[in-house]
Amino acid sequence: MSGRRRTLVVAGNGMVGHRLLEILVERGATAEWDIVTFCEEPRVAYDRVALSSLFAGATAEDLELVAPGFFDQVGLTVHVGDAVATVDREQHNVVSQRGVRVDYDAMVLATGSVPFVPPVPGRDARGCFVYRTVDDLEAIRSYAIEAGCRVGAVVGGGLLGLEAANALKSLGLETHVVEFAPRLMPAQIDERGSAALRLRIEELGVVVHTATATSEIVRSSDGRVKGMRFAAASPDGATPGDLPVDLVVFSAGIRPRDDLARAAGLTMGERGGIVVDEACRTSDPAVYAIGECALAVGRLWGLVAPGYQMAAVVADQILGGDRTFAGADLSTKLKLMGVDVASFGDSFGTTPGAEAITFDDPVTKVYKRVVVGPAAITGVRPVLGGILVGDATMYETLMQMSRGAMPTPERLEELIFPARSAGSASTGGIGALAGSALICSCNTVTKAQICAAVAGGGCTDVAGVKACTRAGTGCGGCVPLVSDLVRFELVASGVEVRNDLCEHFAFSRQELFDILRAQRIASFSELLLAHGRGRGCEVCKPAVASMLATLGDAYILDGEQASLQDTNDHFLANLQRDGTYSVVPRVPGGEITPDQLIAIGHVAKDFGLYTKITGGQRIDLFGARVDQLPHIWQRLVEVGMESGHAYGKALRTVKSCVGRNWCRFGVQDSTALAIELELRYRGLRSPHKVKAAVSGCSRECAEAQSKDFGVIATEQGWNLYVCGNGGLKPQHAVLLAGDIDRETVIRYLDRFLMFYIRTADRLERTATWLNKLEGGLDYLRRVVIDDCLGLCAEFEADMAGHVARYRCEWKETIEDPERMARFRTFVNSDETDANVVFISERGQPRPAYADEKPDPALLALGRTP
Repeated sequence: MSGRRRTLVVAGNGMVGHRLLEILVERGATAEWDIVTFCEEPRVAYDRVALSSLFAGATAEDLELVAPGFFDQVGLTVHVGDAVATVDREQHNVVSQRGVRVDYDAMVLATGSVPFVPPVPGRDARGCFVYRTVDDLEAIRSYAIEAGCRVGAVVGGGLLGLEAANALKSLGLETHVVEFAPRLMPAQIDERGSAALRLRIEELGVVVHTATATSEIVRSSDGRVKGMRFAAASPDGATPGDLPVDLVVFSAGIRPRDDLARAAGLTMGERGGIVVDEACRTSDPAVYAIGECALAVGRLWGLVAPGYQMAAVVADQILGGDRTFAGADLSTKLKLMGVDVASFGDSFGTTPGAEAITFDDPVTKVYKRVVVGPAAITGVRPVLGGILVGDATMYETLMQMSRGAMPTPERLEELIFPARSAGSASTGGIGALAGSALICSCNTVTKAQICAAVAGGGCTDVAGVKACTRAGTGCGGCVPLVSDLVRFELVASGVEVRNDLCEHFAFSRQELFDILRAQRIASFSELLLAHGRGRGCEVCKPAVASMLATLGDAYILDGEQASLQDTNDHFLANLQRDGTYSVVPRVPGGEITPDQLIAIGHVAKDFGLYTKITGGQRIDLFGARVDQLPHIWQRLVEVGMESGHAYGKALRTVKSCVGRNWCRFGVQDSTALAIELELRYRGLRSPHKVKAAVSGCSRECAEAQSKDFGVIATEQGWNLYVCGNGGLKPQHAVLLAGDIDRETVIRYLDRFLMFYIRTADRLERTATWLNKLEGGLDYLRRVVIDDCLGLCAEFEADMAGHVARYRCEWKETIEDPERMARFRTFVNSDETDANVVFISERGQPRPAYADEKPDPALLALGRTP
């Protein structure tokens, strides 16, 4: 082996380019190679797939893929904000835009792609953007604010186009999607699937124009976008005309970024792309190309998974191996604007003899299409591919069937209705997966490799499997299956399965709660630094946010806390299907004054809200825009009302009957106790929502035994019931203590609730918690009544602290102008959103479905008075 160190130049530090570096470092390439990479953007590699999360509270740092200290390793050099400008193949050197010259022994082009901007007149107007990088998104956000934009449009209805539409919607813009093809996502889903997706998206207030060509971007006198001019792309397309818009995002596909290779004289594809062989080598043996710039196996590959596979091939080739790229699986599962969409295999049924089984439910907007091939000798028809819209729970199972890694059921209807089959691969079906089953497409990791990492590699959690096999480190779509497979393998091996909250914390929710409480940790970042790893995820962030809210008194939307909240907590309101929010003031015990009733009526009438009395004895107001929420709450707070916490995992209501004050059967004052309990436990954040009730006699009009806790009056006092559930799997509450006085009821409830909050898993209802509690009801009684753990004094002190710290979150919001600003959109907030349209039904407004015409008399509803 020669002692001379060789030099590898990597042009591009996107997701695929960086994956190549990671593989080379893992395989020890820096012992022989100096690796120099050029990163054109002002930041190193980041997760481009998760770009839209920047408009949901994430930061550019949250998206970074480069581990701290990665480029500090010997043999690695990165030039940030600099790109390769020229390649001299004869002299084997490159020169960057900043004049950096590097001689190379081998080079890899990972230059990616560029957004395709149709040659439309006016496309260079101020207010026109593409959707590709962090800088693009920051520019969109800045312009929307600076220009006071009200209406935005996205040109392109594919994957990226719908992501861009979601971003514009989150900025508060009236959003339009303009697609040249006759349906959304034409490359991935068929006409009926697209129709289901369109209905779901339109329910969120996005206007969709299909079969429509943009003929011109109309400018104002100062060069800004002021409209779009359309032409019909097909006979059934939109009528040519104008659409007033303030901002346009082009997301009409991508083109390989092959200009550097073209200038270097490498062989190019007829329609672009750098031609490579099965080793991902270009027409120059010293130069490779990977990712979206490469034309491999006769086509371009626009997903990250094939790019990662190419990176693995090139790393192997550089290190003397013979690995090749023969194509990749283009199966994909994602969530677009909250809607599950998946396609896999031969989804359009192009295989000879293929037939499709379909399920199309226009009510739930769920569409399933499973393509099967001709019957085999056994009589079973193999799964070839499919499309899922609105419900992708069977995706993993069906995809494995299409790969031949799982057997196809004899009854074909089981492919559509999982309740009749093994369900998902996470239940009994996972054991039927073949060892060769591809679990992680991004990194080509099979079931056998994961099982080996668990059985022989000592991996006992998802994080360990990720580190060992790279499974789940690409797009992340396979993580649920990886998690199920790890658990399945551990159980099969007789190993105790840990109950870690997620891969970022090697602790259960209970353990993390104890850590937060004992060490007085007051922020997620502090907890992560001291006891976690990575940057956190959608599981641990809201879970820790809830625990911090239970233990502390900070306003939940101040500082770092704001970025941890889920959709509802983020705006202190429940998001509804049409993109508006509900307002739910607290009505303790169901008791409300005439003035409060009148105020609710005036608010509903003035803001055009739908009103409904709920089973929890509250009045819900539906149809409020984000910018209206503070104005509505200002008026409700003025009459003494406060947040009902319908948006949070917290105490919701304590329902009651009228009790002995009015009812001739009542034996105790149930209303007074219900009010006292609701005011005591209001705002108490918990693993799941908590509902309660108090009945004034054994006739049980308040239905206390179907609640998380319930109290029923007796002649001698009160019976206390706990751990009932009226949800998906109803369960009666059980008697914890009988014939106790009011003070004892409160003392036992303080202990019970704090014990539940400390020890339950994330999103675990009280009924499920009790069912899993070792020792069951007897043990619960020993803890709460007999104080067998010696913790009751702590439980009572913690609850007393909660009661003392409580402040209404909405009252705090409207008293602080800076907090009020959070609830203003970037548009003129006193204007009605044209996409939120209503019809009148039974004298009240409700959102119009896509096939319903809005009531002209209701078009002005929702205007802020």
